[in-house]
Order: sequence, then C-alpha cells, then structure tokens
Amino acid sequence: MSSRLARTEGLTEQQREILAAVREFTEREIMPVATELEHADEYPEKIVAGMRELGIFGLMIPEEYGGLGESLLTYALAVEEIARGWMSVSGIINTHFIVSHLVLKHGTEEQKRNYLPRLAAGELRGAFSMSEPHCGSDVSAIKTRAVRDGDEYVITGQKYWLTNGGTSSLVAVLVVTDEGADSVYRNMTTFLVEKTPGFGEVAPGMTIPGKIDKMGYKGVDTTELVFDGFRIGADQVLGGKNGRGFHQMMDGVEVGRVNVAARACGMGRRAFELAIDYAQQRETFGKPIAEHQAIQFKLAEMAVKVEAAHQMMVMAARRKDGGERNDLEAGMAKYLAGEYCKEVVEDSFRIHGGFAYSKETEIERLYREAPMLLIGEGTAEVQKMIIGRRLLEEYRR
Repeated sequence: MSSRLARTEGLTEQQREILAAVREFTEREIMPVATELEHADEYPEKIVAGMRELGIFGLMIPEEYGGLGESLLTYALAVEEIARGWMSVSGIINTHFIVSHLVLKHGTEEQKRNYLPRLAAGELRGAFSMSEPHCGSDVSAIKTRAVRDGDEYVITGQKYWLTNGGTSSLVAVLVVTDEGADSVYRNMTTFLVEKTPGFGEVAPGMTIPGKIDKMGYKGVDTTELVFDGFRIGADQVLGGKNGRGFHQMMDGVEVGRVNVAARACGMGRRAFELAIDYAQQRETFGKPIAEHQAIQFKLAEMAVKVEAAHQMMVMAARRKDGGERNDLEAGMAKYLAGEYCKEVVEDSFRIHGGFAYSKETEIERLYREAPMLLIGEGTAEVQKMIIGRRLLEEYRR
C-alpha cells in the first residue's frame, strides 16, 4: 500500500533501491504467510533464507568483510519495512545485527576476520545475552560468572530472554569476571560463544532448554541459556581484554533501541493501513464508518503518531551515523515509537470492532505483538530514566 506517511527525505539512489527490494520481498514473501506461521509459532526458515539472498544479514557490515557497508539509517528503514510485514522477522535480524556491530566496533582484528564474513553471509546467526531470570533491566545485578583457569575461562550461570537462542550459532554473552576491578561495571566481560544451532546440550556445559512460550513475538525462538562449567578460550573475550563488557553491551543496545523504534514504526504504520482500509469498507447506519466523525478523529490521531514516531527514529539513526552520541535520541525514539505503536494498534483494534477478536485477522496478531515493544531493549520506564539523566547532563545549572 503506497503511503504519504513515514517518508524519509534525502535518501540516495542506492538506499531507495535497497528499501524498494525489501518492501517488495516483505509484501511477496512475508505478509501472505505471517499470520499462519505466527499461530503455529514456526520459525520462518524460507523467509530467513530469502533475507540471506537479499544480503540483509550483512547490511551494515563493511564491504571488506563481505557486507554491503550501509548506514544505520538504511538498516533501520529496512527493519521498518520488515516489521510492517511481521515484527518477529525483524527480531531475528536485530539480535544478529547487534552481535555484528559488537564484533565490528569492539572485536580484535582476528575476531573481525573470523566472524564478520560469516555473519555477513548469514552462515553464522547472531544472538546476544545480558538478562537473567532475577534481574531484568538491572544489568549490574547479573550473577553468571566466568572464572579464569589458565588459558581458559569456566562459565557457570543462567541467562534468560535470549532471542534467537536456538537458531543462533554465535552468542555474545555478558558475564561477571570479577578480577579485582573497583566497580561492578568494570567486572563484566563479553564472551563470543560459538555453538551448534538447536536445543538441549549444544556444547559441553552449555544447554538451551527449549523455547519460552510467549503471548506474541512468536516464530522467533526466545530461550534460556544455562552454563554449567562451560569452558571457553580467553581468546573469545570480545576485544581481547576483560572488564569492558558492560560498556560494549550498552553500545550494542543503543543501536538496538533504534531498531526497536523502527519495528514500532513499521507495526504502527501497518495497523493504521488496516484501520483506514477497513473503515472504508465497514458500514453502519447506512454509510461507511470512515464517514463518521468519531472514526475520522481516530484516524487523524493515528496518522500523526505514525508520522511523529518515524521522524524521531530517523533523527536518532542519522545522529549515530554522523558519529555523534545518540543515547538520548535513541531512548526518546524507542520510548515514543513503542508507546505510539501500542496506541495506534489499539485504536485500529477498536475500529475493527468485534471482527478484531477473531484469530483470523491480522490486527489480532498485532494486538498481541505490540506490548513487546514496550519492554524490549529496556522497558519504557528505563528509557525515561535514561532520557531524564541525559537531560540533566545537558541542562546542568
């Protein structure tokens, strides 16, 4: 569906070509099967294979490592298009992208040469793991520990909410190394853990118990990751030096927040499209409901939210691409886009009336998926905390 909403000015010809290809792929390969796969909670193998062929897994990896070398903005706009089709698919590439970003920005040259070409080709699938069952957004409270033993570390602990946990083959894992640093934030280290895709014991001392059954965000596997005396070489420490894990992961989450904002933008736009289309078909009291002022007011409010969220997401991506600090803008974009997406989806649900309660409808799926965007990559409350602290830095008396 062509749209006046959510346009992005100043794109290059190459960017427009990439986004047109992603849009066409989404409408041809994702939209017709999304609801069926979502209800079955089935991993979209064919869609993922198609994205590999398009080069989406290497979109932001430099050409010297086999990628397309595109900007965060191009990536975010591609994610917006994919999420418009099915938000779960954009989740599969988000975690992969964060791992690729961590290796590119923080990895040793040997780690870059080893992993980036395979990540770009989609041969390796990335996942990243910070959260644990007891701590949620409080990353400083993680307990999974790595103890040095010669040239190796021994990892023991339990990680949670691992997107792509089963299907991934390279996991960036944040653990406590506790080697005498003066701050909890300098006691954390990121390890690059290679594993066999699948469930059960995927390596000696490392188990993926199974998929977590979720309200929405289905298709993509979300898992636990249990370490019990798992041994890993010291050369698998991201960047080669321990104690840098927290800051590395926060950098990854910062670009991940732009991705979550982009997902919310795509999903909100789709909910608006469904609503304005249905409102022109459904009749009450002898005329289409779109002719009732109450519905027009809803459509107007939804369109404003779709447009505002998109433009804020674009601004946050462009700041990062320009080499500027963007944690304030990324937090704002993620917070606003997530909240607005939830509101637009709910208004679309209301416009669909009783029809929306049927599991055959697309809006029913969106209604279950939207809440994930309020908590993914940090809750809305965490975003407001980040925004508030950054504003106090900027406006200090």
